[in-house]
Amino acid sequence: MTDAATPAPTTGKRIEFTPRALVLGCLLAVVFTAANTYLGLRVGLTFASAIPAAVISMALLRAFRTSTIWENMTVQTVASVGGAMSAIIFVLPGLVMVGWWREFPIWESIGICLLGGVLGVTFSIPLRRALVVNGGLPYPEGVAAAEVLKVGSRGADQDEAAVRENKAGLWVVVGAAVVSTVYSWLAAARVFAGEAAQFIKLPAVLGGGATGMGLGMQFALLGAGHLIGLTVGLAQLFGLLVAWLIAVPIMTSPDYVAWTAGMGLDSVAATMAAGVSAEELAAGVWRNEVRFMGAGVIGVAAVWTLLKLAGPLVGGLTSALTAQARRKGGEVLDRTEQDIPISTVGILSLIALVGIAGLMTAVAQASPVLAGSTALLVAGGVVYVVLIGFCVAAICGYMAGLIGSSNSPVSGVGILAIVIASLLMLGVMALTGAPADPAFVAYALIVTAIVFAVAVIANDNLQDLKTGQLVAATPWRQQAALLVGVVAGAIVIPFVLNALNKAFGFEGGPVGIASEPLAAPQATLISALARGVISGDLRWDLIGVGAVIGVAVIILDAVLRGVTKDRVKLPPLAVGIGFYLPAAVTMMLVVGAVCGWIYEKGLAKTRFADVGRRMGVLMASGLIVGESLFGVFNAGVIGATENEAPFAIFNLGDGWPAMSLGLVVFVVLTGLLYAWVRGRAAKV
Repeated sequence: MTDAATPAPTTGKRIEFTPRALVLGCLLAVVFTAANTYLGLRVGLTFASAIPAAVISMALLRAFRTSTIWENMTVQTVASVGGAMSAIIFVLPGLVMVGWWREFPIWESIGICLLGGVLGVTFSIPLRRALVVNGGLPYPEGVAAAEVLKVGSRGADQDEAAVRENKAGLWVVVGAAVVSTVYSWLAAARVFAGEAAQFIKLPAVLGGGATGMGLGMQFALLGAGHLIGLTVGLAQLFGLLVAWLIAVPIMTSPDYVAWTAGMGLDSVAATMAAGVSAEELAAGVWRNEVRFMGAGVIGVAAVWTLLKLAGPLVGGLTSALTAQARRKGGEVLDRTEQDIPISTVGILSLIALVGIAGLMTAVAQASPVLAGSTALLVAGGVVYVVLIGFCVAAICGYMAGLIGSSNSPVSGVGILAIVIASLLMLGVMALTGAPADPAFVAYALIVTAIVFAVAVIANDNLQDLKTGQLVAATPWRQQAALLVGVVAGAIVIPFVLNALNKAFGFEGGPVGIASEPLAAPQATLISALARGVISGDLRWDLIGVGAVIGVAVIILDAVLRGVTKDRVKLPPLAVGIGFYLPAAVTMMLVVGAVCGWIYEKGLAKTRFADVGRRMGVLMASGLIVGESLFGVFNAGVIGATENEAPFAIFNLGDGWPAMSLGLVVFVVLTGLLYAWVRGRAAKV
């Protein structure tokens, strides 16, 4: 038996790509896809499922004496890419919000996810050498997943310790999931409020505007904050403070309203009735104006990332073509350098593009306004998917390597993609003389959704390929597993979306059975951008202000890195996210990041520090999975019973008593959870 910490030689038969690994990976992909879909629509974030998938895989496959680290790697790869596919919900709900769909058509939705996902795999293959092998990037989640696999898989010298940690890790995932599920049920039962918020009108000496702050008492957010880490969490806090302590107070002040009127500019605050509440005023201005500034910050940061990637991209393509030439010349590459042949990559990409062209044709033919321009729309759409899709695959892959796939700027890239797609729609309208019509908005969203599927899969794939590199897995087998994961994730998503749409609905779209629609923050913003560009009323001035802020943040980040020798950073994309995520969401993410930092600081000098850190990651993942799966279950119950609050058996309200009770229970449970996890780590 090969020691897990020292992978076997790269020759000979290996137990790696097996039917049982694929089946288990697909089952886990279904679970993590459902959890991520709910989490993304509720709070605008998804989480990487590689590590919990690896732990569950090792615990279950250990029953087979022939199981290996590489077989667990296959399970993790299938499960994590299926979970990553759920990020498509940052775009797809926009089609319901703009009225193109009333629900999510199964085959069309699967087609968007599947075809875009296949391109995400094929586009990431030539990037492997540039970004994974030669990029010098840390890939924090990929490295952590490799460490978990090495420790938990069978090894000659560490089997007993691996078994103990494996069992403890599985209990941590399950225990954290139970805690977050029970807490979510108590919130749904209206025992206490799930969020604490306070909005105030400012005195005249401070401008006379309004502002507010909130804290979402959700364990899924706490877990997500733990995973993103302190640097990203504090950068999001910086964006939050700029948005809510500077931008919102200024843009709700009487002086600003008077100034915009004098300049002939629109102001949301000016349209509100006198005496409107502080919450309505501040939230309205943030939702309709400040978030567009955040879009500008994210757009500039994404472009900056692309510019920095030019060299590595060229190097990766050159390396892939060189490897293909060596293969054709008869050279046998080392197993750990064997990607899917570039010719096969080309064929798979071509098949996917033909399918995309067919999908675009069907969409165009479904609208009388678009039907006359079908050839132009389809040809332009395919070219757009190829060019922009490859660029966003590179951007997201690079950022996954830099800060982890959970923190990679897929939503920011989506914002860029929808603006470009909408501008292209304007070009089609100018060439054909067609009027501005919602059908053009829908077409831009569908094209962007395909590009987004490319981005999210490439984002996750490169992280998985880094894990594979560290455990000496075979790249082509991993890439085949990635394709299986894409299929599993694509099949699940429309069914979960339809359940959530029926139960809750989405902000700005048709109302669901429940009275509180899912925020779907990225989809809301992306659909608003598409409508604004095509209708001609987009607030380019606000996006421009955000772009200027983005440039300033980039400069500030460079200065901080230089002065502190990279010890202090201010990731521009994280700052932009702090702008457009709701304050209650961002604040709990920051709390989670700080809690995780305190927890790991307390472990630093203990003998079980490494085990404790891994247990912390598993706890965070369990918190996310538990709450998210309850959310999907809740949606199913609402849809089946047509009762908007089927669990509201106590209904104590959502005032300050309920908020205070919820906060106390949340804090106590958080402390107990971290203490419990630390205790289990100490016993391993």
